Formats: sequence, C-alpha cells, structure tokens
Amino acid sequence: MHSKYFCVSVFTAELAAAIGVTAGATAAGILLFQYLSKGSGVKPKVNLDLQKDNPKVVHAFDIEDLGDKAVYCRCWRSKKFPYCDGAHAKHNQETGDNVGPLIIKRKEA
Repeated sequence: MHSKYFCVSVFTAELAAAIGVTAGATAAGILLFQYLSKGSGVKPKVNLDLQKDNPKVVHAFDIEDLGDKAVYCRCWRSKKFPYCDGAHAKHNQETGDNVGPLIIKRKEA
C-alpha cells in the first residue's frame, strides 16, 4: 500500500510542476509579446487627411468675428473643417466614440 501513495504523491508533484511551468511560460510569452509589439505598430492618427502638408494645424479666430454662435469640429472628419458639419455622428457610430463639436456662443443677457 505504501507504493500506491508514493505514486499518487509523485503524480501530484509532477502535475503541480507541469502547471507551474505552463503558467510561467504563458506569462513570459504574454510579456514578450507586449514588449515586442509595443513599438512595432503604427499609432493611430486623429487627423486623417486635413492639411497634411502642415506640421501643425492651428486655427485662430477673433472673438469679434465669431458673431452670436460658432460650432467647431473636434473629430477632424468635417468637410467644412474647422467648422462642424455633423460628421462626428457617423464617426461616433462607427467607432463607439462620443466626440461632439465645440460650441462657442455669446452669453445671453
């Protein structure tokens, strides 16, 4: 009977070692994948096609020129950029994003 318990304890020890090695190898593989894929991918761009010849797209407006209300695009998808044309609605539906326009208006007296 002594050999039966010895076989069970050896099997349990081998199983525990196999599980430990598998878990360790899996963790090492995940870490290696994350390390190697971190720099290889192209980072997503916000501005896909507007004024790509400019190193930085900047728009400035005088407050006096704004009138009573101005609505500006923040999703970079508007065909009237920098003004909003509602393109963010389609962008939000396709991506699950929640971006909306920047609305500037005069304070009502």
